Amino acid sequence: MLPYKDIFIDFDDTLYDTHGNATLALEELYDAFHLDRVFENKKFFTENYWEINENLWAQYAHGEITRDFLIVERFRRPLSMGKGANLSDDFCLELGEVFLEFNCEKTGVVDGARELLAHLKSRGYRLHICSNGFAEVQYRKLDKVGMTDYFDTIVLSEQAGANKPSSQFFDFAFAKTKAVPESTMMIGDNYSTDMLGAMNVGLDTIYFNPNKIQLFSESNKDIFPAVPTHVVHTLSEIQQIL
Repeated sequence: MLPYKDIFIDFDDTLYDTHGNATLALEELYDAFHLDRVFENKKFFTENYWEINENLWAQYAHGEITRDFLIVERFRRPLSMGKGANLSDDFCLELGEVFLEFNCEKTGVVDGARELLAHLKSRGYRLHICSNGFAEVQYRKLDKVGMTDYFDTIVLSEQAGANKPSSQFFDFAFAKTKAVPESTMMIGDNYSTDMLGAMNVGLDTIYFNPNKIQLFSESNKDIFPAVPTHVVHTLSEIQQIL
């Protein structure tokens, strides 16, 4: 008998190569909107975008900002690092819409993602996406990379009315999937949202840590206050656990 019946899996940067795909889309956006008139080069634009975007998504995950604020500011703030950019809401929203169109056409996945899903499915687990991403984007990305059929359920924060790591998100996920904590594993790449959220509601966890971030030292115990059940650096390692 399997120790787990249900697997909750994060999507962005756990299965889907969010960073790689979005970087390609940002470079296309740079060309399409002639942002060379604002920035010295693409690298300066994309690096500023990522630093700002990661901070905004962290705030969004913890309910500190709204979706509408994030959608505008993720472009307004990097644009403000250039010279003479249009910083209006309308222009930032236009950039966002075109960026998502470019992004949703990308098909990059994390190394080993397809093999992992096939393995988990063959083992009889019920698989459930658990994501903070926006609904209209996540469904399109799942379809584009051909992963939709692997999942029994797709649980999104917009439906739950709360983001990971909130217990409200996980309570909604349990209700929607009919899973129970005792027989559910959470897999994800974000410690503060995936791991802490799951551990706080009693789930065993697999922390996908491809960048080999140093964890659980005395100096960073405020950032990493609890130890996941497993830590892996590649998705293929998960096949030895489940």
